[in-house]
Amino acid sequence: MAVFVPTQLISFFSLIFLHLTSFSPYLALSINPNNLLLFPSITDRNLSRPAMILPLHLTSPDSSISSFNPRRQLQRSESQHHPNARMRLYDDLLVNGYYTTRLWIGTPPQRFALIVDTGSTVTYVPCSNCEHCGRHQDPKFQPDLSTTYEPVKCTPDCNCDGDKMQCMYERQYAEMSSSSGLLGEDVVSFGNLSELPPQRAVFGCENDETGDLYSQRADGIMGLGRGDLSIMDQLVDKKVISNSFSLCYGGMDVGGGAMILGGISPPSDMVFTHSDSGRSFGMATVHITISI
Repeated sequence: MAVFVPTQLISFFSLIFLHLTSFSPYLALSINPNNLLLFPSITDRNLSRPAMILPLHLTSPDSSISSFNPRRQLQRSESQHHPNARMRLYDDLLVNGYYTTRLWIGTPPQRFALIVDTGSTVTYVPCSNCEHCGRHQDPKFQPDLSTTYEPVKCTPDCNCDGDKMQCMYERQYAEMSSSSGLLGEDVVSFGNLSELPPQRAVFGCENDETGDLYSQRADGIMGLGRGDLSIMDQLVDKKVISNSFSLCYGGMDVGGGAMILGGISPPSDMVFTHSDSGRSFGMATVHITISI
């Protein structure tokens, strides 16, 4: 049987396949990890086996979790006060190993295909003067061609270049790839689906990349993690979007998807829960039919 789940609820659930001795695979949906709601998966051809159902319970308002107030948490939309940036996703994990979106930087805008990375805290693209950058799908960023580009000048709060003139960034990843370069500020545009107008933002202008970052087809990284250089935190600090973002990935054999920076307008009966920034979560891919 198909399981119908509203699109907006998917990010609130831990989705896993359970193989039990006397049951075929089940789809488990959980808001509270101590309470599971199990359905037969759509791969189960023996529909005579009953589903095991356990109730889901909402956390009481006076519980300890309600007093937890992380910087970024799931919340009711503030889109009536703030616009959002709706952006298409491209590529897929099966073929490319990542999902990308398109970002435009500069005046006139220069387009880049960036890997959407919730674990990275800086957005960066190859710069025209890059000494060691791979061959990617779009031309390198040319600061001299942008009338709105400004270097981020050296201060005591940043790592400076050898001439003590401009701030630098450096990132290293678990797979032994790395990126480093100078920080610049320019106008960033989010595409024609976005309600959010172009905004000034700080980003990395690469002059060196190694490992997978050097060999990949995508131009760079769009960092959505927590940090002063995160494009999300920059937009939130400017008070131009609300403090949330959404990702909807296409299937392994489909690819693509959508991303929204800022709030959404959910159904009136949607239930929200606090997110705990001190705990990470994982999600295994399952086959879900979405009722539109």
